[in-house]
Amino acid sequence: MSDSSQPPDAVPVIAVVGPTAAGKTDLSLALAERLGGEVVNTDAMQVYRGMDIGTAKQPPDQRRGITHHLLDFLDIDQVASVAEFQALARATITRLRDAGTTPILVGGSALYTRAVLDEFAFPGTDPDVRRRLTDELERVGSGVLHERLATLDPDAAAAILASNGRRIVRALEVIELTGEKFSATLPRLAYAVANAHQIGVAIDRATLHQRIERRVDAMFEAGFVDEVAALVERGLAGARTASRAIGYPEVMAHLRGELTEAEARERTVIATRRFARRQDQWFRKDPRITWLAWDDPDLADKAAALVPRTLTH
Repeated sequence: MSDSSQPPDAVPVIAVVGPTAAGKTDLSLALAERLGGEVVNTDAMQVYRGMDIGTAKQPPDQRRGITHHLLDFLDIDQVASVAEFQALARATITRLRDAGTTPILVGGSALYTRAVLDEFAFPGTDPDVRRRLTDELERVGSGVLHERLATLDPDAAAAILASNGRRIVRALEVIELTGEKFSATLPRLAYAVANAHQIGVAIDRATLHQRIERRVDAMFEAGFVDEVAALVERGLAGARTASRAIGYPEVMAHLRGELTEAEARERTVIATRRFARRQDQWFRKDPRITWLAWDDPDLADKAAALVPRTLTH
């Protein structure tokens, strides 16, 4: 049971990290059971209502009775903001810790996890500057703007894909408004949350690829195409953020007759593998993460043991 008599900062905050399909969800539930915790989502796409199968959102009847936070609070036409998510997540963490409940963060978005846990400030925005850069993006394409970013801030350019026009525009906006490099605003390896612990689920690439393929097959068998079709009726194709979730563009192309279902499935597998590789590269740069083998029969017990015993309930 939770103990609300201890100081809030004595309650640990645990983040379960690692590549998609490695087994983070199961570990987060096991830790919540052992430590008297509740799950806090840190997946950028699971915040959208109706995006369930394609985001591998844990169905309510499979959550073992554990309360989950920050799921399904946006409509697909709303833009997910890291800054807004940071504020919501930190408020949730504070509320749980005040009640003596251990927050268990889990999700596939490394940036969201870092934004919640680490010192990460968000510079302001200017509608006129943003509009001008967005118009330029539409005229010349993301590649040209990425080249400009590489000149102004090589570190930021190296961290942002040349195809990610939205992030490139944001980086150039920050540089113009602050006169500082955008990379200087990125999260530093310094916790802003006391008693934070990161546990990584380690898995070899060959096994991960097999698990990703099985997951994607299961998604399509569970009705993923129907889910996307229903979301298209609600405006998914025009959604700025939600439409980019892995698998959804591929299925929309299938619905338009541009791909067969088998081709959409295969492209989803490829995109997911690529994403998992980027996730792993991001997390492996963080020396504060303790990595445990995904197939260790004692994984949950070993993970729970990493949290100082004086802080458990």
